[in-house]
Amino acid sequence: MLTDPIADMLTRIRNAHLALHKEVNVPRSRMKESLAFILQQEGYVEDVAVADKIITLTLKYRKGRPAILGLKRVSTPGRRVYVGAKAIPRVQNGLGICILSTSDGILDGMTAQEKKVGGELLCEIW
Repeated sequence: MLTDPIADMLTRIRNAHLALHKEVNVPRSRMKESLAFILQQEGYVEDVAVADKIITLTLKYRKGRPAILGLKRVSTPGRRVYVGAKAIPRVQNGLGICILSTSDGILDGMTAQEKKVGGELLCEIW
């Protein structure tokens, strides 16, 4: 049994990029589906396909290098990290994104700042 499914998803993406795979499969949940669509919207993955129990992410490469240079899980099951709307961090001086779980759903940092909502800081991607 997985204790942290989001960390498992990020690790699968990281490992697939290191092995230069074209696609990676992740067990489906609504939260992971929202994370995958944010990654697609921000340009970190090419395509997201949702099947009955699996999410398939088509990874993106630029000149043979992965589009995602780093992934970091911030809030863990043992240590939750919450931020207010004014305290949402800038990742890599604005070159990356952070993803939050808010009362309005799963949002990236910029959208959460525009909507003026804070929440649990799930991960940082650059």
